[in-house]
Amino acid sequence: MPRAVRLRERLRAALGDEGGASPVEFVLVGTLLTLLTLGVLQLGLALYVRNVVHDAAVEGAFYAALADTSLAEGAARTARIVERTVGAEYAADVAVRETSALGHAAVEVTVRAPFPLVGLLGVPGLMEVSADAPLESLD
Repeated sequence: MPRAVRLRERLRAALGDEGGASPVEFVLVGTLLTLLTLGVLQLGLALYVRNVVHDAAVEGAFYAALADTSLAEGAARTARIVERTVGAEYAADVAVRETSALGHAAVEVTVRAPFPLVGLLGVPGLMEVSADAPLESLD
């Protein structure tokens, strides 16, 4: 039998053999499932951070809208809540202003924060949340 024919037969036999395929498939499927699980966890973390920052903005807006507090105090309260829950880098950009968004005098708190992509690390300023509260007066 010529050498090329024997080599071709051995190559065909080696390629037809499925021994050892299970560990490779396990690694490939395991890696895919691990990445999928980490992606779902990261999405959950991103939604949690967004909700925390939004709730802090709501709290700061209602606090700044009180008759005996200032807009700066509302911004400070928002920043304090965000710092305590998710970190100082998320409370770096808090803006408070008076507006008439609700049809009458109101306070609007806007927080620009990083959007967490890997853990709490993210792109700065990508997430923006705002909250309004009716302005209280003593009149």
